[in-house]
Amino acid sequence: MADVRQQQLTKRAKRGARITGVNTMATTRSWKKHAMLLAFVFPALLFYIAFTLAPAFGGIAYSLTDWNGLNPAYRMVGLANYIEAMNDRFFVKSLAFTAKFVLYMLVLQNALAILLAVLVEAMGRSKVWFRTIFFMPNMLSLIIGGFMWMFIFTRVFPYLADQTGWRLLDQSWIGDPRYSFFAILALSLWGGVGYLMVIYIAALQGVPQHLKEAAAMDGAGPLAIFRHVTLPMIYPALTIGVFLTLNASFKAFDAVYSLTGGGPGRATQVIALNIFEEAFSFSNRYGYASAKAMILFGIVVVITIIQLAIMKRREVQA
Repeated sequence: MADVRQQQLTKRAKRGARITGVNTMATTRSWKKHAMLLAFVFPALLFYIAFTLAPAFGGIAYSLTDWNGLNPAYRMVGLANYIEAMNDRFFVKSLAFTAKFVLYMLVLQNALAILLAVLVEAMGRSKVWFRTIFFMPNMLSLIIGGFMWMFIFTRVFPYLADQTGWRLLDQSWIGDPRYSFFAILALSLWGGVGYLMVIYIAALQGVPQHLKEAAAMDGAGPLAIFRHVTLPMIYPALTIGVFLTLNASFKAFDAVYSLTGGGPGRATQVIALNIFEEAFSFSNRYGYASAKAMILFGIVVVITIIQLAIMKRREVQA
């Protein structure tokens, strides 16, 4: 009886040792896998830390100083820069203008991108050419695009107005604050819609065709199919599109800088341009500009977190 029990204990010990060995091998393989992945991403991670995270933390530190960007000597001023920024009427005005710009871009850019994606996907064999045509503006700098659209607004539109009698085109698109906002909006949409269109095209290609066919057999029309079948299926792509639009719109600079320069006066000045002028053009108050940049950073972070939380919840419901 004792021999039988001893044999059972021996078998259990061997089985335990075997399981332990398997677990050890699995742990070793997992560690090697993670080490290899880390080795692959380490160069990019190093550059990200050196050129993104380090300057960001440096900006936080400089926002608490009166540094002018050149003098090695500066002193700590605490939250004085932040208090001054919130009482700066030009900065507050640029916040309001940027909020208006972001709202228009958020709606129009995503709506146009989805519309173009649906239309391009229905083109058949020619859809490759249309994808390229609509995506090409994204390959150009908006600085160059701004000069191109400057020529359109100041030369082409007045000429078309004379030839066609469309007086709406003959406006001061750059010099009149009532129209310069829409000029900036047109340039920004021209440069950004194509990129989002590609994202939505990829999402549309992932929608199962049999779901559309089943809805059509039940009597649903094209709009009903898009609303109740297609749109819920591409909602994750819509979350990405809204996220990208929010971030790009809050950081808008090159379109405004190249087209209106923030004018006339400061009527079209966005936050990024206000920060740029404060740091490099007017008074070289780098610390003060850093405080404004931190305020912009905080606004973008808060709005992005809220947007992602709301839309992720909608994704689960859809």
